[in-house]
Amino acid sequence: MINGTFMQGIGIVALLVLAKIVATSLTLGTGGSGGIFAPSLVIGSLVGLAYHRALVFMWPTVGWVNEGCFALLGMAGLISGMLQAPLTGIYLIVEITGGYEVMLPLIIVSAISTTACHYIEPVSFYLKELVEKGQLLRPGTDARVLSDMSIEELIETDCLCVHQNMLLRDFIDIVKRSRRNYFPVEDDRTGRFLGMIHLDDIRPYMFNIGMYDALMLGQIMNTGVDVVTAEDDLTEVLQRMDARRLFSMPVVSNDRFMGMISKATLLDQYRKELMVQTSGE
Repeated sequence: MINGTFMQGIGIVALLVLAKIVATSLTLGTGGSGGIFAPSLVIGSLVGLAYHRALVFMWPTVGWVNEGCFALLGMAGLISGMLQAPLTGIYLIVEITGGYEVMLPLIIVSAISTTACHYIEPVSFYLKELVEKGQLLRPGTDARVLSDMSIEELIETDCLCVHQNMLLRDFIDIVKRSRRNYFPVEDDRTGRFLGMIHLDDIRPYMFNIGMYDALMLGQIMNTGVDVVTAEDDLTEVLQRMDARRLFSMPVVSNDRFMGMISKATLLDQYRKELMVQTSGE
């Protein structure tokens, strides 16, 4: 074809283009084994050839132009548009065929094809499925930044744990030594995480000295605590914090308290990671 030995008429060429498109679509659509790179080369070359035949039919004076050049242009145009990578299409076709004499037309066709395809479909064929599934993580985006962070690196372990059988008097002494206003409650025998106590929970009893030796933390702790695990996705964790208006959440693994994760720490690490990912732009 490229050497000008394929002498079939434009109708046959157009039929071959249609047949190749249908065959490739059926193969991929039914889960068959195959790709689109080689079919794109075939379809592109046939389209270029058909275009040359159409030009010759309408203006016979252009018949002196080698139809093999149009086949090369068709291949480069389709590959560039499909991959949305014009330089790849240009150099790939040139290296495969050695057609350096058509470098300038290749550049023009590849640029036009890439621009038109990007206008119709912003992402390339190979990225389209990832975009539809929301799995395309570009540097600097929220999803990419959060995916490069882990809960383990955000856990704050400077929390003072208390037990459910601890008296309020003993708890008041712990509050004096803590810089936080929330306290994880653990089972004093098994160490299992039971819940949380916030300073607001004991505020009604703090100035009632008569309750100091009568009230145990298990009676006032909050057991309906929303927890996270080290394997949870940070995007979902942040969404849960926003939905419940929480500023921190306990991290639990195998019913054991590991620490706290706070929105302030998460956003601070997010800012640092974002600077790393965008510093090269």
